Amino acid sequence: MNFWKRNSRLAWAWGVLAGGLFLGIGAAQGQLAVIWQKAVMICLECIGLG
Repeated sequence: MNFWKRNSRLAWAWGVLAGGLFLGIGAAQGQLAVIWQKAVMICLECIGLG
């Protein structure tokens, strides 16, 4: 667990920025709709909602 304590806030900021960038790229490519559809199918088929 020392890994989390050693890194500075700057490293966390870069990680958050990289995550946001990749989320934005995926949304721009239309992957958000694909992920949403899969999530809905899991709820409808596996969990039994609906």
